[in-house]
Amino acid sequence: MNKAAIYDSNFVVGLLDEDDKWHRTALELHSLIKTKNLLIVYLDCVANEVLSVTGKRFEEKGKSSEFANKLRKFVEVFPKEDITWSYGKVERYYDEILEIMNKSSGKLNFHDALICVVAKEMGIKYIVSFDEDFDSIRELTRIYDKESLEDDKPDKGD
Repeated sequence: MNKAAIYDSNFVVGLLDEDDKWHRTALELHSLIKTKNLLIVYLDCVANEVLSVTGKRFEEKGKSSEFANKLRKFVEVFPKEDITWSYGKVERYYDEILEIMNKSSGKLNFHDALICVVAKEMGIKYIVSFDEDFDSIRELTRIYDKESLEDDKPDKGD
């Protein structure tokens, strides 16, 4: 499944939140990824982080009543049937997750390490993320802007 890319939480938040500093870049990149015919993989742990961060942002801004609209938008973009479920495998992945966290000196959190393990298991080489900490994972190529998408050319020869 080398023509696939996992969307990381900070990318999805940027894509959905018009006030996020990454919003414009995320919209452009999402559009380009769709033209490359990459399979976009949405993980349950990413959904968890995105919804938690979004809810907290609305609470902090005193706009909790607007969360329902954002939740609807999230479900439209990331329907339940398109989510890859990884939490059920955490017990099996646990030691490998901790090993990745340790190798990164804690820079990669539990969910990020889970993403790495799932990517490895699924044979996915790409992660769409603004988080530079993923650059330490040699098995994953981070896509973060137009140039990184073009440089790696995931639609060629994979």
